[in-house]
Amino acid sequence: MYKRALVPLDGSPVAESVLPFVMRIAGPLGMSVVLVRVLEPITPLVGDGMQTVVVDDIEARTREAEQYLTPVAAALRARGVDSSWEVRRGRPDKEIVAAAAAAGADLIAMSTHGRSGLGRLLFGSVAEQVLRSADVPVFLMRETEARLAAKAGDPAHRLGVPAGRGTSAR
Repeated sequence: MYKRALVPLDGSPVAESVLPFVMRIAGPLGMSVVLVRVLEPITPLVGDGMQTVVVDDIEARTREAEQYLTPVAAALRARGVDSSWEVRRGRPDKEIVAAAAAAGADLIAMSTHGRSGLGRLLFGSVAEQVLRSADVPVFLMRETEARLAAKAGDPAHRLGVPAGRGTSAR
């Protein structure tokens, strides 16, 4: 059966929503889990009339990603799940598939933001691209921030106000 799962995380609650499922199956199956965070390169912005130049600080972003993944892996280990993590840089769909191959993963478990229609057309779907190009099975869990807020009983959600949780750029 499955022995190693790759779990891509982008720092958002939606991406993390797959973790309870992974924790439930990893222990009984004796699976190890490899967490991966892909940092998409930021194109420098320079223009006429701009007073600031935005440059990708990859070292700082890498440190932030490491600081994010370390406690997640520790929480898995605290529940008896062998886990490790990796930070990669590039196009998320390509790097997720490459990370799965490099780690010897026989399953990719990830959530999808559940975009459809115009949102999916504009932002694309990393999950869909991974599903199309992966050489191993891909488990997709569809989750939305609204549904996560409702599950958590978020009072802001009940009032129709956004919960205010930020998500990472993909």
